[in-house]
Amino acid sequence: MSTHTEPDPTDTSGPLADGPRDDVQTKPGGSRTNAAMWFAILGGVILAILLVFVLQNLDQVRIEFLGLSGEVPVGVALLLAAIAGGLIVAIAAGARILQLRRRATGWKR
Repeated sequence: MSTHTEPDPTDTSGPLADGPRDDVQTKPGGSRTNAAMWFAILGGVILAILLVFVLQNLDQVRIEFLGLSGEVPVGVALLLAAIAGGLIVAIAAGARILQLRRRATGWKR
């Protein structure tokens, strides 16, 4: 014989019967301005790190691309390569987002 009983859903004498308590404080949600501030701070930190990287890698290197050639610092060359890679990824991601949006909305050419 079990002494465990299930709570009665119609019982109004429990701790939650009076509704939400007024003395419980909830944490306020973040605002868009707050998020923008944190992204600006993060962007500034990343920019400072990139600046230090470029300034520490000032050795000249010869670059040839599509018939163009020139000498640039190693740090600048690597930074430009990273930016080009990021643009390729962004283009591919944008194409995928458009593809999924078309499929979701039923839009056809």
